[in-house]
Amino acid sequence: MQKKNGIPVITVNSPVVLSFVLACFLVTLAGVLSGYRITRLLFMSYHSSLVNPLTWLRFFTHVFGHAGWAHFFGNAAYLLLLGPLLEEKYRPRTLAAIIAVTAFATALVSYILFWNIGICGASGVVFAFILLASFTGFKEGEIPLTFILTAVIYIGQQIFEGITVSDNISNMSHIVGGLTGAAMGYILNRKDFRPEAGK
Repeated sequence: MQKKNGIPVITVNSPVVLSFVLACFLVTLAGVLSGYRITRLLFMSYHSSLVNPLTWLRFFTHVFGHAGWAHFFGNAAYLLLLGPLLEEKYRPRTLAAIIAVTAFATALVSYILFWNIGICGASGVVFAFILLASFTGFKEGEIPLTFILTAVIYIGQQIFEGITVSDNISNMSHIVGGLTGAAMGYILNRKDFRPEAGK
C-alpha cells in the first residue's frame, strides 16, 4: 500500500472501469437534465435507418445511457465490484474491447429481433463481466463448475423472467451480454490466446 506521511494514498487502480462508470454517470446526468432527450438521441439503441450514422454510433454508446439513477447505480455497483479484478487479469485494452464487443452484440441482436424496443444501460456489460469473472482459474480442456452454476443462475433467471414477467428490463441484453462474456472468457483463457501483459 502506498503511503504519504503515513497516510494511505488513493490510487486509480482500474482506469478503464472507472472511466466507463464516470462516463455513464455524466451521460445519465445529462439525460436527466434534458428530460432524456440526449439519451434518446445519442445513448439509446433502437431501430432506425442504417444509412443514419447515429444508428451505428448508438450501437456502441447505448451502454452509457441509463433510464434513471436507480438503473445507473445498480449497474455501477456491479461494474466497480467486478471490473477491477477483470482489468487486472485481462489488462485495460482487452477489457475495453470486451465492453465494445458486448455493446455492439446486444445492440445488433436487439436491432434485428426487436424492432419496437429501445435499449440503454450497462446491464449487458454487467452480465458479460459476471460470466467472464466465473472463468477465473480456467484450465485448458476443463469447464469450471463455477461457470456452469453462474450461467445457470443468471442466464436461466433472465430466460425465465423474459417468459413470465412483463417489465421494461431488457432480458435479451442480459442474455446476450452473458453469452458474450462467456465466449470471451473461453477465448481469452485458452493457452494459445493470452493477452499481452501491460496492454
